[in-house]
Amino acid sequence: MANKVPGAQVARYDGAKLTRHDFPPDFIFGCATSNYQVSIPVYTCTCKILDGSNGCFAIDHYNRFKEDVALLKKLGVDAYRFSLSWSRILPGGRLNGGINREGVKFYNDLIDLLLAEGIEPCVTIFFFDVPQCLEDEYGGFLSPKIVQDFAEYAEVCFFEFGDRVKFWITQNEPITFTKNGYVDGSFPPGHGSTSAQPSAKNAVGHRCARRVDNTCYGGDAGTEPYIVAHHLILAHADPYSDAPADIEAASRALDFMFGWFVAPIVTGDYPPVMRERVGNRLPKFTPNEVKLVKGSYDFLGINYYTTNWAAYKPTPPAVRDGVPIGEQAGSDWLYVVPYGIRNLLVHAKNKYNNPIIYLTENGVDEKNDRSATITTALKDDHRIKYHQEHLAFLKEAMDLGVRLMGYFPWSPFDNYEWTEGYTVRFGMYYVDYVNGYTRYPKRSAIWYMNFLNKNVLPCPKKQIKEIEDDNASAKRKRGY
Repeated sequence: MANKVPGAQVARYDGAKLTRHDFPPDFIFGCATSNYQVSIPVYTCTCKILDGSNGCFAIDHYNRFKEDVALLKKLGVDAYRFSLSWSRILPGGRLNGGINREGVKFYNDLIDLLLAEGIEPCVTIFFFDVPQCLEDEYGGFLSPKIVQDFAEYAEVCFFEFGDRVKFWITQNEPITFTKNGYVDGSFPPGHGSTSAQPSAKNAVGHRCARRVDNTCYGGDAGTEPYIVAHHLILAHADPYSDAPADIEAASRALDFMFGWFVAPIVTGDYPPVMRERVGNRLPKFTPNEVKLVKGSYDFLGINYYTTNWAAYKPTPPAVRDGVPIGEQAGSDWLYVVPYGIRNLLVHAKNKYNNPIIYLTENGVDEKNDRSATITTALKDDHRIKYHQEHLAFLKEAMDLGVRLMGYFPWSPFDNYEWTEGYTVRFGMYYVDYVNGYTRYPKRSAIWYMNFLNKNVLPCPKKQIKEIEDDNASAKRKRGY
């Protein structure tokens, strides 16, 4: 079975006892954010978000980046992964529309400060935010014109920042951008074509049609995702049962969710099962494109949050015989399945020539309880457990020969989420959205500090009490 490897669902290592010294000296520990989710954006479009919010201020990182870098320094991270805003750098989408020098200065100041504090900047060039002017002009990634415009934008980024930035990620989560951006319409740019009955999820974004939702862009959900698809990855699936059909479904799911973006840059073409199932809707590479695409990577960046069962049925379930695949987190899509990351990494090693891999996102959320005091909200022991358990399986994967080089938890700060808005929190630092965006360290931040810096068991009770006593003045109810 392509997605099954030797090893149980319980790790051989005790994650609570691991420290950074259990990993190679050159292993990178960082954390990750994206521009739109933490910074003041340059967008004016209406968003379909669960709580009706938008990212107009997010967590005000644009004005508070110096404070945030100081907090990253305090955590002790080796690297900080952040994304650039295409529209902030090129407001017209292209170089002939002019460069926004103020936007470039912001990123220069951020990069210089990170380096001064001994933190390596890891830059994602594209994180879902196509300039609206290019969407309006030719449909963004639905048009081949985007290839040249994206290349031009990337060249500007390399020219402006490449003398100091050595770690570049081309795109973030192409499976999310294609599936959620062009099938169900819940992520930018909000395309979709199939009508849906009204439900609580409609505010987030259903498979939309203009006759249902006037803010939805029309489109063909059967072909657009294949036109839009690019490279990188996200997910993993286990068989629903040991029935041959379900085992084949699990392998097929990996090819459609992982191989879709990895196979072309490794082999020069899409997985055979995709060619067979998708047919003419799946674009073909020309011989010249094969030469350009094959081998066009230095490493794979994998974002891992959860695992679903894969079954021979239209909708892969997260629950089998009434039992969920893992503990559910704050978001309805996120189940805690730590062993899945080992299985995915070993699958990538075995099927795709053992590439160098960085785990560029890994995290868990909780509901944003607006009635909770800050002191209560800081007690995120579930997040500590999540990271400890995933690190244990990462260590196991490395023992099995996976060339894993780094780990980037999502996220150092609570932030604006693409569909959930401010209704969930992923951060190690609590952000008070009502009272000046003040940052407070959660227990997970204290754990990460100790894991990275002090080589002692996480979360000494005395240290927790000192932090929470410092925040005692903030016991008023949260309004957001």
